Amino acid sequence: MNKEIDLSKYQIRTDLAIDYVEEKKVLKGVKHKTNIIDNITITNVELEEKNALNKKKGKYITLEFEDVTDIDNREKVINVLTKELRKILKLNKDSFGLIVGLGNDKSTPDSLGPLVVNDIIVTNHLYLLNELSNNYKRLAAINPGVMGETGIETSDIIESIVKKIKPSFLIVIDSLASKSIERLNKTIQITDTGIHPGSGIGNKRKEISFETLGIPVIAIGVPTVVDATVIVSDTINFIYKNYAFNKEYMNNPKSKLTFNNINYLKKETKENKRDKQELLGLIGTLEDEELQLLLYEVLDPIGYNLMVTPKEIDFVIQKLSDVISNSINNSIHDIDKK
Repeated sequence: MNKEIDLSKYQIRTDLAIDYVEEKKVLKGVKHKTNIIDNITITNVELEEKNALNKKKGKYITLEFEDVTDIDNREKVINVLTKELRKILKLNKDSFGLIVGLGNDKSTPDSLGPLVVNDIIVTNHLYLLNELSNNYKRLAAINPGVMGETGIETSDIIESIVKKIKPSFLIVIDSLASKSIERLNKTIQITDTGIHPGSGIGNKRKEISFETLGIPVIAIGVPTVVDATVIVSDTINFIYKNYAFNKEYMNNPKSKLTFNNINYLKKETKENKRDKQELLGLIGTLEDEELQLLLYEVLDPIGYNLMVTPKEIDFVIQKLSDVISNSINNSIHDIDKK
């Protein structure tokens, strides 16, 4: 007896708008353009009220880059991120910012927000003492913790602080989830739509946004985790890409000397659906989204759709927090302008 599975109720967890945007594909209510600076790909996505992504109206800016453990790459990302933040913040001499680091500092993949806040140049106390230099703007910062530790909704803590000190804008930093292995720790998303803490891992908390706080809310995030579903589906696709690469290049004399060291994912290969089906059988006939949804339907009910992070996350998260904290400091204060 054949039973058709309704995959529409299963959703792969992701916080990134770019995960839904395919290049050269027209989507209702979605405008996007891509630019490359210093080998950093910048994708600007603008969503209308009603859009095909079913995400909130606003701007989503995504930076994709090489490993930031390399100091040269890190400096390039800091420069580009600083410029993008200046564009979206639109500050004036009276701007007063509150930086909020969401997440749990005891969980490495979720510690990005607290680590960033630790390195923010806070100046509000100097402003209150009338000792603030002209090169610096009024800035406060806080790590509100997570509800499991405080017993209080994070958004309620932030709302109380906003009402008390009355900042003119808010920047929220959080760890995100992605639908792509390749974007893990190599992507930064900036959006003016605010944030739902924990939504990427299916643990939705109250929204932090202009609608709830009455001031502009800029969210900055980095994907540090993916579903096991994503890893399995990407691996299946990598098997085919490796097969297609071998078939196309293995007999090319120019590739003989460097063949074993070539990253086949960065090589152009011709996709042959017949080859894919012969290699992978029925799985080879599925589109990427269909494959991920099928794997989700298989893994999630038995509790094996784990959230996974790279083994080097302890080291990388420090570098990523350095990138974001430096970019925020440079974009708000008049220091080291480039």
